[in-house]
Amino acid sequence: MGLFTDLVDKRPYSMNDFTRDVRSFLRGKQVLSGVTVNEETALRYITVYSCVRVLAETLGSLPLSVHRTRSDGGSDKAQDHPVYELIHDLPNDEMTTQTWREASMGHLTLSGNCYSIITHNNKGQAVDLYPIDWHMVDPKRNPSTGKIEYHIVDRGKVEVFPIEKVFHIPGFGFDGIKGYSPIRMAAESIGIGMAASEFSARFYGQGMNIGGVLEHPNALSDDAYKRLQTWIEEKGSGMANSWKPLILEEGMKFSRIPMPLTDAQFVETRKFTRDEIGGLFRVPPHMIGNLERATFSNIEHQGIEFVQHTMLPYITRWEQAINWKLFTKEEREKGYYARFNLSGLLRGDYKSRQEGLAIMRQNGVINADTWRGLEGMNPIDGPEGQEYLVNGNMIPVTAAASKGGETVK
Repeated sequence: MGLFTDLVDKRPYSMNDFTRDVRSFLRGKQVLSGVTVNEETALRYITVYSCVRVLAETLGSLPLSVHRTRSDGGSDKAQDHPVYELIHDLPNDEMTTQTWREASMGHLTLSGNCYSIITHNNKGQAVDLYPIDWHMVDPKRNPSTGKIEYHIVDRGKVEVFPIEKVFHIPGFGFDGIKGYSPIRMAAESIGIGMAASEFSARFYGQGMNIGGVLEHPNALSDDAYKRLQTWIEEKGSGMANSWKPLILEEGMKFSRIPMPLTDAQFVETRKFTRDEIGGLFRVPPHMIGNLERATFSNIEHQGIEFVQHTMLPYITRWEQAINWKLFTKEEREKGYYARFNLSGLLRGDYKSRQEGLAIMRQNGVINADTWRGLEGMNPIDGPEGQEYLVNGNMIPVTAAASKGGETVK
């Protein structure tokens, strides 16, 4: 039984089973390119690291707060609720919410799952969240009760936690219990990029950077061969010896060979792999340093699409997990919920934003204080900032008809 096998197996799950599964999982997959791909090795590949960092830091920096629905359909921040401090300030006594969310999001994007232990007070309210490594957790269905349990390794022992004690966000997956690892699913593509990167590193570290072949008209004696080999190792390889003059003896000839790193196919392979991995994580090229086809206008729109099509599914998962695991049923019924604020990410250029706000202001959608708040300014002193204005030429059709105006059909 492995980490991705039948979750309803009747055989008891022992510490030996868990240790075997974790070791097998961490070894990763030996792909056709010859490298081993797992979440740890893939993270050392620059494109994967860049994508994971973009996703983790973006979610970690978004404003997240607790709200309560009002009877008129609006909502107010509930800063006095215990969950507000957990998700907005300090999830525990060891880290800030930025650190916790970044670490959790990193686990989620790499492994398809992130986990935290929840501690509750005597009222059943969540008061602490402690992240745990994803590879130390195995969610399983209890064969007797049919309920999901979390088997977690703690100090050499497997402890079983009920579902309400573990904050778990699964990524895409078919069983609804555990998300698939993007790294495992795209191991071959990532392996090509890792192999190309390793080849480049070995070429510069060990390659003979004079880039050619030495030819001698006669067979070399053992001493001459050893002397030449020693010279090559000491003076003819490594970055420090690149492009130094080469002194030839006894009719030796030097034939230059093309440097493979300048080969168009090799360069295109690296570019293609970078774009392919960016597509796996749905991160726009300009966010991972690829500005080849970037313009001012398309970068702005790609940024908005990144929020809508990449971050929004993650944000929905986060909000739903928080609402389910950190609020009691009674609190949810009273209208408490968590919400990310995406307005900062969706803001366009300054001119377009101000034109849009002006339209809302002129049509009575927002007041001056709301406008100022969206731009990070304090309200106007006095009641004037709370007034709503409308265009004087725009009145309801019914009002026009009551004043003898022409009926609109």
